[in-house]
Amino acid sequence: MSDSKPADQFFDAAIGLLQRVRAEEAENIQAAGTLLADTVAAGGRLFAFGAGHSSLAAQDLVYRAGSLALMNLLAVPGAVGVDVMPATLGSALERVDGLASAVLDSSPLRDGDALVIISLSGRNALPVEMAMHARTLGIKVIGVTSVAYASETKSRHSSGTYLRDHCDIVLDSKIAIGDAELTLDTIPAPFASASTVVTAALLQAVMATAAASLAARGIEPPLLRSGNVDGGLDWNAQVFERYGDRIFYEH
Repeated sequence: MSDSKPADQFFDAAIGLLQRVRAEEAENIQAAGTLLADTVAAGGRLFAFGAGHSSLAAQDLVYRAGSLALMNLLAVPGAVGVDVMPATLGSALERVDGLASAVLDSSPLRDGDALVIISLSGRNALPVEMAMHARTLGIKVIGVTSVAYASETKSRHSSGTYLRDHCDIVLDSKIAIGDAELTLDTIPAPFASASTVVTAALLQAVMATAAASLAARGIEPPLLRSGNVDGGLDWNAQVFERYGDRIFYEH
């Protein structure tokens, strides 16, 4: 680390990653946004999944001001966040074979829907199996991962494959293995994670693309407004009424 402040170093690292993603993933972002728009236009439903901290970016898409109202969270009990006790149980569940298939088979997901799967490493059984099984059900899969993990780590799925191997579209977050951007001689471990910042921005770029793609076809994007601005709740109520059969977080 240079003599500049750690905070500045982190901002520089995060901005650098965002610039890389913007430049190198532009084509995939366009494709992912178009896929979501295609799904909405065809009457399909949208879902997002992430385990552990990868769930943060998934949750950022659901029931969110400025986002598509049709995006639903696919939750795996115990694996959504660090609220489960002990927190290490969530990590253990990511490595359980069969869990993803059981979750999908009991979920509303069906042929013609789209599923965004977020997994930084893409190596654990849960996201790999979820992508594999989803595609057998006719569900389109957008994977958000750091592709570097597939070349420098060992898969934890019995197939030896990674999330990136089972997606219709892959978005590479460019996050370095270990998810820590800074080092300091006086600190024994790398620190300051950027995956949440970058992944959330990457997916909001996809959502913006999807909304614009729908509008270009003459379809009004089913967007939510903030409930904290005047008229927002009434606007959202109308969206919920119109698209209630494709929204599952209200029930």
